[in-house]
Amino acid sequence: MTYLYLAIAIVAEVAATSALKASVEFTKLLPSLIVVVGYGVAFYFMTLVLRTIPIGITYAVWAGLGIVLVAIVGALLYKQMPDIPALIGMGLIVAGVVVIHVFSKTVSH
Repeated sequence: MTYLYLAIAIVAEVAATSALKASVEFTKLLPSLIVVVGYGVAFYFMTLVLRTIPIGITYAVWAGLGIVLVAIVGALLYKQMPDIPALIGMGLIVAGVVVIHVFSKTVSH
């Protein structure tokens, strides 16, 4: 269940972060509600994850996958295409998350 909770936390955070732009500085009601509810859901489920996965590992996965997913949402919804250096950097972040999961003894498999 821990990884399901982490996935929910990440998806909720990505939805909230992506809605920030659409909220137009919190002047649009629906996107503003998505921001507030999304972050609330994200933080709640992250607290559940922290019962079993160390905070540093949890945050590394959360941040790494969140960066990549927000970049994808930005490209699809807002036509904000990352350039080659940004794509390489995101690839390195994903590689770091993979290294953590494959080689770290602090993550329960």
